[in-house]
Amino acid sequence: MLRVVDVDYIKDYELLVTFSDGNKKKVDLRPYLTGEVFGELLDKEKFVQYGLTRITIEWANGADLAPEFLYEIGTAA
Repeated sequence: MLRVVDVDYIKDYELLVTFSDGNKKKVDLRPYLTGEVFGELLDKEKFVQYGLTRITIEWANGADLAPEFLYEIGTAA
């Protein structure tokens, strides 16, 4: 099972995500910050309020994304 094991803020809406398979990917989430829950994260103060669960990244407002999705949209770092 793919998991997020580390995450670092880069800038704007970009994160450096390390996965359980050892790959690191730069993930730009800007295009995906829409709707009621994810739209809140356009406020950068809210965007940087994230932490790791056992599997993925979760924001303070409860938003989270599947590690497989993050892996798919990320670019090699």
